[in-house]
Amino acid sequence: MFKKLYLLFAMLLAAGILVVGCGGQGTKKDFHYKTAEELKTMLEQGEPIHIVDIQVEEEYKQGHIKGSVATFAYPVESDEDKAKLDAVLPELQKDEAPIVIVCPRGAGGAERTYQYLQEKGFPESRLFILEKGWAGWDYPEWTATGSE
Repeated sequence: MFKKLYLLFAMLLAAGILVVGCGGQGTKKDFHYKTAEELKTMLEQGEPIHIVDIQVEEEYKQGHIKGSVATFAYPVESDEDKAKLDAVLPELQKDEAPIVIVCPRGAGGAERTYQYLQEKGFPESRLFILEKGWAGWDYPEWTATGSE
């Protein structure tokens, strides 16, 4: 009985170590976020900001934040996707305004964009991901459709 209990404990400990070990690089704590409310406040106050929307074209046309720059770079995995981001780099380099990345749900594609922009020399202090992405945006007064 004691051996079985010891074995069970050892297995649980090993599983716990694996889970904790997987939580290092790439977890949400490694990225800066803006809530939808924080971004809306920035827009209302006219603060300088770059909103980089990486949604695919069809989703972007269905809805996006007014003033955002469409890149259609989602999922930001291939060189072709990254080239779509490269097209907006000159605009982002014009000033030191914060950059908020919008993707469908604020996860993988946004994180890859964040990391890619870091690789391109943008300081992490300027980079933010819209928490919950487009799915978490609920401000119709700041929403556009089509290719506006």
